[in-house]
Amino acid sequence: MIARRGSRPTGRAAVVAVLALTALLAGCSADPIPAPAPAPPVPTVQAETTQLVAGITDIGPGFNPHLRADQSAVTQAISTLVLPSVFRPDANGNLQLDRTIATSAQVTSTAPFTVSYELNVQASWSSGAPIAAEDFVYLWQQMRSQPGTIGSSGYRAITDVRSRAGGKAVDVTFDRPYPYWPELFSGLLPAHILKDAPGGWTAPMANGVPVSGGPYRVMGVDRVRGEVLLTRADPYWATPAVLDEIMLRRIDTPLLTAALANRDIDLALPDAGPDVDRAIAAVTSTGGTGRPTVQRAPRPVVQSLEFRSGGGPMADPRVRQGVAAALDRDAIRRAVAPAAVPADAFGVAPSDAGYEPTAPAGAPARPDPAASAAAFTGAGYVRGSDGQWQIGGSPLSLVVGAAADRPQDLAVARVVVAQLKAAGVRATLVTPPAADLFAQPTVTPATPSATPTPAAGGAGPAPGAPTTPAAPTTPAPTPQAAPPATSETPSTTSTTSAPTGPVAVDVLVGARPATGAPGPRLDSEYGCPDPSVPAGSPGVSCFPAVQPLLDRLTSAQTAPADPAALADAERVLWTQLPGLPLYQQQGLVVSTPQTDAVTRVTPGPLATGPFTGATRWNEPEPKDR
Repeated sequence: MIARRGSRPTGRAAVVAVLALTALLAGCSADPIPAPAPAPPVPTVQAETTQLVAGITDIGPGFNPHLRADQSAVTQAISTLVLPSVFRPDANGNLQLDRTIATSAQVTSTAPFTVSYELNVQASWSSGAPIAAEDFVYLWQQMRSQPGTIGSSGYRAITDVRSRAGGKAVDVTFDRPYPYWPELFSGLLPAHILKDAPGGWTAPMANGVPVSGGPYRVMGVDRVRGEVLLTRADPYWATPAVLDEIMLRRIDTPLLTAALANRDIDLALPDAGPDVDRAIAAVTSTGGTGRPTVQRAPRPVVQSLEFRSGGGPMADPRVRQGVAAALDRDAIRRAVAPAAVPADAFGVAPSDAGYEPTAPAGAPARPDPAASAAAFTGAGYVRGSDGQWQIGGSPLSLVVGAAADRPQDLAVARVVVAQLKAAGVRATLVTPPAADLFAQPTVTPATPSATPTPAAGGAGPAPGAPTTPAAPTTPAPTPQAAPPATSETPSTTSTTSAPTGPVAVDVLVGARPATGAPGPRLDSEYGCPDPSVPAGSPGVSCFPAVQPLLDRLTSAQTAPADPAALADAERVLWTQLPGLPLYQQQGLVVSTPQTDAVTRVTPGPLATGPFTGATRWNEPEPKDR
């Protein structure tokens, strides 16, 4: 019987139907139909990491671009590629608004003088925090209160930094019209991380940068291997960089030839010098495809000496004049950086347009033993039978300081010590970490190792210079750890006992910036600091005779420069002698033909250097590492 559509089976027929269904289900569970085999995975091609390797002379002690202690080619590269800046120089060195950071920046009031910044709402740190007003506030507060900073003049003129629009707009007020405001707020730092970090101004930047605000980030710093790895910052709100990685690798000069020829590096950024020139000349081909391209460019600093005019023997201007007349600046340059250009002015550098020396024809700019002796005699010193200058039976003894982690500073210091001793001045060399030397009134008197090493880029010591090393061959120590105190060789050890406690440095060796307008540059280096800067900090020189001239040089009425005020300031500085400018080192950009084809690398603007256009670089081909 066949049931009709919609009818229900009844009686025996229903039982049979249920039993048949049960058997069918049991059979299915016992012998299931096999499922189709999954399709094999489609193989994916893993893209190789694109990389460019740049050879460098040294990593440097740290990476805060606002600290004199941390100035280096690596710090300049990091500031250019990792840290955000409101304005950046174009190919001609003229400052242009960086719209990835700020959509506008303009003077919005003259009473009081106010500059308003509208920040890009997409701009953010790699941590996810926005680049905002708090970063402006943090940099302003640190630059006016911390010792050893670069370009503090404009920040001292700021009276307030106010936030609006949820931190994405900033109003900055000044105590007077300040025409150089576009130079400010370059290399912003992550306030949300640094403001509460222990040693926040220096420690977190000693071995890297904690977060990025640019197209690249610092992925790692290996001081043992001498490498700094920059990787493309993902995510990044603007146009991403082409290369995945940029490796900065320390290459000793003797290895430069092989590194270029074997394509271990794609370009090199050494200091110019006879040994480097010989090494490059030996590279007859690079990978069999041609000779390297060599471009010269000045470094953005002037190597200098600073005299402690606020205390000790050097507080007497006649002693400073005697010391200056005893030093042979040309001999120092020839011994340490023979390819460098002499620097004969305080406020301008040889790389500045229209540069003219302001140094006097003779002492103190040139060595003059008679003038030196007259100055010491005028200060009450007499020369003993042993040839040493002394007063009241005590010798004229000076402490010369150079950072242990800045090799060229060490090389200069050794020649200075030798020249002072030859002139009858007892001198002791101390070499604390740069972070201490440029920030603290007194330092632990660690002395350098006696392992001989030639100065980078130099041609060997000058006659009479000590034979101890100019730079360690081992990786530079971090700023937090002072090198162990060791005795110097007899040729560099003073006849007096080495100091055992903290000492103040009388002659400090360091580099001063060579970028920015002359007025703010002079005021930053030689003007009276903010009252919050610790008393006795290195590099602080405040002379009443020069401050009014510096105020004129930073006023709106004399922008971009007042030649008469600049000349007057130079005359006062050569008389008061807060220090001595020595030379401006020349750098090289050495690139292979393969690198030139995909980067068009140039020395770049002085402030941002050869990595200025690195976001558009491609990987050199062929690549065989």
